[in-house]
Amino acid sequence: MRVLIVDDQRLMREGLATILDLEPDLEVVGTAVDGRDAYAKVAELRPDVVLMDIRMPGMDGVEGSELILKHFPETKVLILTTFDDAELIMQVLEKGVHGYLLKDMPSETIVSAVQTVYNGGTVLQPNITAMLLKELKQISSKQPEPASFLIPNEQELVDDLTEREKEVLRLLGQGLNNKEMADLLFITEGTVKNHVSNLIAKLGLRDRTQAAVFSVRHLL
Repeated sequence: MRVLIVDDQRLMREGLATILDLEPDLEVVGTAVDGRDAYAKVAELRPDVVLMDIRMPGMDGVEGSELILKHFPETKVLILTTFDDAELIMQVLEKGVHGYLLKDMPSETIVSAVQTVYNGGTVLQPNITAMLLKELKQISSKQPEPASFLIPNEQELVDDLTEREKEVLRLLGQGLNNKEMADLLFITEGTVKNHVSNLIAKLGLRDRTQAAVFSVRHLL
């Protein structure tokens, strides 16, 4: 699989390239210094996976990811961040990226994450997701507009959910995993998984991360 590394720090770019190039099934085809540079390199090199920093001078990872996913939807984007800005991470998740990791994760975890998104999966760290959602709920509570506000189309989508699906959606917004939801609702993990899949389809979302984002933005 072909990988593009995007980071404004040269040491980080070179370090990641060295780590990934050690893997027999990975090839680092190039590097970029910001979102605009990343978009140009994707157009030129057509990598399978873009490993994208989120905070960069010039065009940041949010805008860069949006451009790439809009014009090259077959390309997977994996965010690698220091997790210092919850709202920025929320923005990039809403753009449809395929996951995010912390920069202090072990190298084997980063390699595994690249392989996962390449194969169509989504990379989530439940503990980090819970921290992120907790901070975002605090941010939302300080906004003058109530977090429960829904535009008409979104209200119709939510109304189409069953009461159980709405319960599951709210719990997703609290950062709970399938087992925790199953224990709380006294149902099986398989049933929870089915509810999650159904509500994602009904809301027109891509994965449970976007469902959690939707929940925090609109229901909690």
